[in-house]
Amino acid sequence: MKSDIHPDYHEITVIMTDGSTYKTRSCYGQPGDTLRLDIDPKSHPAWTGVQRIVDTGGQIAKFNKKFAGIGARKG
Repeated sequence: MKSDIHPDYHEITVIMTDGSTYKTRSCYGQPGDTLRLDIDPKSHPAWTGVQRIVDTGGQIAKFNKKFAGIGARKG
């Protein structure tokens, strides 16, 4: 195996959407960093079966504003 070609693999803390935490090993950030999740298996509709709109950063509002006039009848 070649030396100095692999990323640093270290321990980080992951914070789920409900506030629970766990430690895992990752190449993310620096050793001891914290990764806060916006969507995880406890809140994502694919795993929970509960359909709801997940609007991160107002993407749905931006889409509606951009395409509001399409399909509108002028009269």
